Amino acid sequence: MKLFLKIGRDIKQSIGQFIAFVLVIAVGAFFYGGLVTYSNNLSTYTEGYFQEHNISDLYVFYNQISQNDVAVLSEIEGIKKIEARYTFDATQAFKGEKATLKIHSIPVKNEINTITLIEGKIPSKKNEIVVDSRYAKEHLFQVGDEISIRANERNLTFTISGLGENVEHAKKNEIQDHKTYGVAYIAEETLSEILGALSYNEIMIDATEGYDIDKLGQSIKAQSKHLPYVNQVRKERTFSYSKMNETIHNNKLMSMVIPFVLFLIVAIILFLTMSRMIDSQRNQVGIMKALGVKNRSILLHYMGYPVLASIIGSIIGCAIAALVFVPFVTASSARAYSLPGITYSLSFYTFIPPIIFSSAFGILACYLSGRSILKECAAQAMRPKPPKKMKTLLIERIPGIWSHISYSYKLILRNIFLNKQKAIASSIGVVVSTVLLITAFGTQSALQKVASQMEEVYTYDLRVDYMLGTSIDTVKLPSGIKNGYSLSTFPVEFIKGDEKDNATLVVTEKENTLIHFFDENNNRITLENNGVLVPKSYADKYHISAGDTIPITFKAPELQNKSVDMKVLHISTQYSNPSFYITPDYLKSFGIDYSPTSLFVEANSSADLISVRNFFEQDPHVETLADRDDLKKTAEYILKQNNFVFIMFIVCAVILSFGAIYSISSINIYERNRELATLKVLGYQKYKINRLIFFENLILTTFAILVALPISSYVYSVIVKALSSTHQQIPDQLTIPILLVSVFLAYLLTILSNLLLQRKVTNINMIESLKGVN
Repeated sequence: MKLFLKIGRDIKQSIGQFIAFVLVIAVGAFFYGGLVTYSNNLSTYTEGYFQEHNISDLYVFYNQISQNDVAVLSEIEGIKKIEARYTFDATQAFKGEKATLKIHSIPVKNEINTITLIEGKIPSKKNEIVVDSRYAKEHLFQVGDEISIRANERNLTFTISGLGENVEHAKKNEIQDHKTYGVAYIAEETLSEILGALSYNEIMIDATEGYDIDKLGQSIKAQSKHLPYVNQVRKERTFSYSKMNETIHNNKLMSMVIPFVLFLIVAIILFLTMSRMIDSQRNQVGIMKALGVKNRSILLHYMGYPVLASIIGSIIGCAIAALVFVPFVTASSARAYSLPGITYSLSFYTFIPPIIFSSAFGILACYLSGRSILKECAAQAMRPKPPKKMKTLLIERIPGIWSHISYSYKLILRNIFLNKQKAIASSIGVVVSTVLLITAFGTQSALQKVASQMEEVYTYDLRVDYMLGTSIDTVKLPSGIKNGYSLSTFPVEFIKGDEKDNATLVVTEKENTLIHFFDENNNRITLENNGVLVPKSYADKYHISAGDTIPITFKAPELQNKSVDMKVLHISTQYSNPSFYITPDYLKSFGIDYSPTSLFVEANSSADLISVRNFFEQDPHVETLADRDDLKKTAEYILKQNNFVFIMFIVCAVILSFGAIYSISSINIYERNRELATLKVLGYQKYKINRLIFFENLILTTFAILVALPISSYVYSVIVKALSSTHQQIPDQLTIPILLVSVFLAYLLTILSNLLLQRKVTNINMIESLKGVN
């Protein structure tokens, strides 16, 4: 009980140091609790959501297909369930703007891609429609309202029977724009009124569990020879599903990497400070031994300090995560995806790992530091350690230098070299905090670079994506176009040894000046007719270099898994949506026809751009239209979605750095009580003693920063590599401004710590500190 009271007294005497301990642990717990909650809840929810609403395994598109044709296809091996529907695009006009609605018919017995109703009911008769709830909210639509749309050059009026969401459109577009893009569902019997007869243009397939989807797709294509077959897409290649999986994958990486890095730093700080603290209280250990307290009890007493700090810090960190982090990710998730009913809540068990991890390192530090002192007898432990024999410093041997150094600086230099181990330990804390600061600012800068590169890579005025089956060679183009370049996208599979990875192959003209490619040094590179540009994200993972030959398998069913070997021309730095790029001539060299599906357009002038845009908006063959404003919105969206995490990372890095510097500086003062008391007795003024400590800490900080700079570059590259994947590249180069800001902040935190610790120097009791044990 008395030892427990002593812990309370130790905390009270060094309350600032204990608070620093708690803050350091709380930072690690905050990120662990927030990221793990976000990752686990999102992964668990989506897995259940996809299963409950039976997301389609394969989509097959036709120009037109009948019920009898669908019945014949349903007999194909591997198909568990097949449903047909008709999908078309419609537009809705508002004041000063226009929105696009993608409309699907609902199969009579709908069991695939079922709707999640938020309000109202499923359409049961003609002219009823279910609108996605986010689109309805943007335009203030309610159940029972009538809406007018234009499709197939006809004006149609529907009554909203319900509001809902669908598993296939959890992610609508890159920026999840609900104002200009929505999804709606109509009853199947409405089709005859719109089309004049009942027909379909799309089938959804629920495959037999474990059946090879590629094999199934080839079988369907073979059976569709007599049908106006267009294309097919497996669910992994759909925009919504692939983006969801990419987010879940990235979140899992972040939830492992960032907390691990933070806890590792917390462990180093705890280890350094606890070992130094026990060593500084050797006289108290001697007194406890003299009073008959067992070694085990003394050791457990000191172990209670980090355990108590771990419990308090972990609870505070997880509690703040529940109040700050979780509400943010809830709002962020709502902006990014349409996931009805998803909730994020911090589990009680989330508190346990931070407590165990931080306590373990505190206990280990206490054990390793305390066992040597506990081996000493009580009388020996109560004596201060005999002063170390001071050797002549190298600087003293240089004639004319030592004599010109003031007495204060001589004291600083002698103290540093007399206590090399303590100086190194203090420096390690600053090194760790500086590395963390550089990493935090580096990741934030990398995020901004990812967003800004989009506008550097794409310089088109308009991107025009045509509907499936449209031949660009036959479409009419408006006047006012300065440059126009076509491109086509192929789903491919990259194979290296036993590993396979999905990828996208983009084919465009060699002369395309509206897409720019850069190497890792930000130098421009160009397409050629004799090779492929490989994204750096793939090159890093699979160790690909320029001049290598890589195998590419085309996954489009019409190409029947055709595999080719492509020569690598250059490695291209692509931060967002990395893709392989080749020219039409190189594609044709493999016996594959080039059928472009998109067009990049540059207008002659801003006035011409308006007329060009109006022309494409009226073209019924155009599926989507994007401009440079959309690129800017995408870049802003990326920053908005990720800024919070990285800003919090920077704030936490500052807190960790301050905690490390303050804790170690506090112990330094405690260990030097006798020395500082002696200086006070000798008449040293308070400001001179504070200046002495201040300059000593600045010297140690400078040394730590010089060591931290090369280490931080390596640590940053490791973290970037851990957070990157083939589908996401993060810049791994630190810039001079980032280093300067981090260094400045390290010095600023050192100065702040010294200012807060001046009171400790003032409160030194000269009589108590100078008492010796005879």
